Amino acid sequence: MHILQLCFRVPFPPTDGGAIAMYDVAAGLVQAGHRVTVVAPNTHKHWQEADVLDHLGPAVRLVPVPVDTRLSPWKALKNLLVGKMPYNVERFVSPALADTLTHLLETEQFDVVQVEGTFVAWYLDVIKRVRPELPVVLRAHNVEHTIWQMLAEREPNSLRRFYLYHLAKGVKQFEQEYLPRFDGIAAITEPDQRRLRAFGCKEPVVFIPAGVDLARFRPDPRIRPKPNTLFMIGSLDWLPNLEGLEWFLTNVWPTIQEKLPDMELHIAGKNPPEQLLKLKLKNVFMHGFVESAADFMQRYEMMLVPLLSGGGMRIKIIEGMAMGKCILSTGLGSEGIHVSNNQDILICDEPSEWIDRIVRYHRGKINCDEIGQAAAQTVGRLYDNRRVVERFLELYRRFTPATV
Repeated sequence: MHILQLCFRVPFPPTDGGAIAMYDVAAGLVQAGHRVTVVAPNTHKHWQEADVLDHLGPAVRLVPVPVDTRLSPWKALKNLLVGKMPYNVERFVSPALADTLTHLLETEQFDVVQVEGTFVAWYLDVIKRVRPELPVVLRAHNVEHTIWQMLAEREPNSLRRFYLYHLAKGVKQFEQEYLPRFDGIAAITEPDQRRLRAFGCKEPVVFIPAGVDLARFRPDPRIRPKPNTLFMIGSLDWLPNLEGLEWFLTNVWPTIQEKLPDMELHIAGKNPPEQLLKLKLKNVFMHGFVESAADFMQRYEMMLVPLLSGGGMRIKIIEGMAMGKCILSTGLGSEGIHVSNNQDILICDEPSEWIDRIVRYHRGKINCDEIGQAAAQTVGRLYDNRRVVERFLELYRRFTPATV
């Protein structure tokens, strides 16, 4: 098969959830014997050279198109007043990218198009105008409006809360208009699968989780984690991650400091805001961007995911499980991942519960090694990227049975 994969950014390096999900599917399709043309806006934030995917071999071709998706207060205000689509979608609409897609579709043969998420769903109009018979599958990384809705509900500032509600409403209207028009949808979690069906999306709406290339996440037996350490890892320019971190530092960490003065908290993630870097909290260490998530995870003991808002699937949890980590998460953080509380993960929501679990961990009353080993077994059984790619191919077969 020849798959055209339309991404919302160049999927390299695979260091955050979105990039990992897109990169691993492209790499897995190639390993399974297929060809992939990756078209993506080359943004200022994630700028990459055109040859960054060459290591995957000649069966992968990257077509990057410069697109300025930077936030602009003026454009945001204009969109608020007269915009016809939500600003966080409008930022990705590019005549140059539409022209590139049109040229590729007119001059080359593709078997299926995979559109990666809501931000580039608008390009369905371009694809269907040029090749109306070509099957187009949406990979729904999130049901995007639910994230903005949750953020708005917890925002204390009235002006920001108004704007977040406005964004949530606009994104919901956009998703209700565009998502049911795709020929098929791959939901990244089962709760999202139910939400998409409730939207009226036509079948097939299938559940295909994100996977992990287990070759990238093999623990090094020579590295032992530092005792009495907690860690978080995730992009610090994504609002739900920041919200969760601030919640933890406000509601949990002060009591942990009082009860367990030797406990350390290590935080890794790209683009931390200035106010976070200026925090001078005892035993809290900011690492910024780390080249290897696997190496960082190995150096500390318990992984924390205090997520309060969001949708989709936390790929960093899957990676942590693959590394055999004991993970403490909110219920929302673990949503859509097939885990069992107290067996291959620890799940709780109230600050008092978080404090209790961390104190018990410190006192040796939680067997972190046993939970981590069970987590690694779960990932190997359910989230190996090769199995995920097989499920995508099964979805493609519904539209192109003769080519697979």
